[in-house]
Amino acid sequence: MESCRTIPELLQQRVTRDCERPALQYKQAGEFAKWTWGDLHQAVLQTADLLLRHDVAAGDRVAQISENRVEWILVDLATHLLGAIHVPMHSPLTGAQLAQQINDCAPRVTFLSTEAQVAKLGNPTQELQHATSCFVFDRVPSETVTHPQMPRQPFTVSTAPLSDHRIDAIQEQTAAVTDLSVATILYTSGTTGTPRGVVLSQANVISNALAASSAFQYDQSDRRINFLPLSHIFARTCDLYTWLAVGHELVLAESPETMVPDCQATCPTVLNGVPYFFDKLFRSLCEQGLQNQPGVVRAVLGGAIRFCCSGGAPLPVHLFDFYQAQAVPVLEGYGLTETSPVISMSTEQFAKRGSAGKAITGVEIKIADDGEILTRGPHVMQGYYQRPDETDQIIRQGWLHTGDLGHLDEDNFLFVTGRKKELIVTNAGKNIAPVSLEALLTQDPLIMQAMVIGNQRNFLTALIVPDMAALQHKLNAEELSRDPTRSLQDPVVSELFEQVVQARLQDVSHHEQVRKFTLLAEPFSIKRGELTAKLSLRRDQIAEQHDDVIAAMYERT
Repeated sequence: MESCRTIPELLQQRVTRDCERPALQYKQAGEFAKWTWGDLHQAVLQTADLLLRHDVAAGDRVAQISENRVEWILVDLATHLLGAIHVPMHSPLTGAQLAQQINDCAPRVTFLSTEAQVAKLGNPTQELQHATSCFVFDRVPSETVTHPQMPRQPFTVSTAPLSDHRIDAIQEQTAAVTDLSVATILYTSGTTGTPRGVVLSQANVISNALAASSAFQYDQSDRRINFLPLSHIFARTCDLYTWLAVGHELVLAESPETMVPDCQATCPTVLNGVPYFFDKLFRSLCEQGLQNQPGVVRAVLGGAIRFCCSGGAPLPVHLFDFYQAQAVPVLEGYGLTETSPVISMSTEQFAKRGSAGKAITGVEIKIADDGEILTRGPHVMQGYYQRPDETDQIIRQGWLHTGDLGHLDEDNFLFVTGRKKELIVTNAGKNIAPVSLEALLTQDPLIMQAMVIGNQRNFLTALIVPDMAALQHKLNAEELSRDPTRSLQDPVVSELFEQVVQARLQDVSHHEQVRKFTLLAEPFSIKRGELTAKLSLRRDQIAEQHDDVIAAMYERT
């Protein structure tokens, strides 16, 4: 597959080689339906024909607002066949956020998954500046309002053979797709909240998928399960396009919440996740007292899992240790939407505790004088959509400035220590990376989330979200009859967390100690704008929403 330069070439080679082999499993009416590569190809051609009949041509944008489902994959691959540009948008976004992105990219066609997504964009007061043909995957009641700029039509999945005449029309457009053709625009707001469209070419995503897949010893007997949102580049490159490159079977989990039963039903051998998933599984096993039982992780994940990969945020070292001890290593990687996404990754042969691995084939990494991680190679985006000034700010002299801080060790393993913009500078002039302190705090079963504060302050404080189930278990074990949701200000509970904070930070320097903290009853959430879609902290938003609490910590002496 190394000779492939575009996603259509990758798909065609896979279908030619493995037409009758198993390709895909997805939930349908409560059971897993199964497709061969031939079934998938026919359904992609049918979807491409639908787009062609609605005048989608090379360079046109095709928007999609959908959770993971088989239709998502069909729209993606069909769009590439026509040389059009796929613009997937994150399904949890609000109607106003989606309208902003639709206005920015002006799609010719938009796909929506459910009635809820239609309703988000159904308000005629929603300012949509461009008319777009709209297809909906689910049946939507007639009374659900459709925006006049988005008249809706049903979309039906079909694996019926397409006529030679229609196939010829599709292939005529496919022939014009090159490695320089734009494949996708992905809107990323990061921790700033300001969305920007990342433009990735066919060469960007293909080079990244091939390099990432070649780093592992996959074969066609592997079975990959996907639950991360395909609207994020991590899952898209490292699940979807890696699947095309390797030719193993892909299972679409019904939802992140059904991952364990879906693993039990399908017995995957590999999966990609984010630290939140691995932490949640670890905490669940701890609550059941099973964390030290040999083989429990493999059993929970279906009995066949070989390894997992983690991205999106740094993996806490206690999770690395736990999964290593369970003989199901979690291999950490690092990247950005702007880098397609993989910059570095760990493998079964090359992994170090606390490291995000080594640069993948074709990718260069260097560390700037101020500690910022820079990268260069075929994975670097074409730029931000219609934002040349912002593109020039992040790509300078061929090097993309990631905004992350880190270092390379003597073996060229990359260690990511935090975000440059998140660096805390105290009144004493001490530079502190809050992410490393937060990782230490959340190692404790009692702490679910933490945000360290202290920029231009005399000392550090923290907002801490307890794990209520773990706290209740702890209180019960110590025979303390208290409702944790009502007793976060209780002196006994405060003293308990004081001990936890001191224990977790006992090995850091004096100026990195958290002097005061406040326990919060409500977790940080995407809905309130406190977390990114990758579950990274939006620090400014959190600080603004808890301004009175933070002020009180610094007023108390």
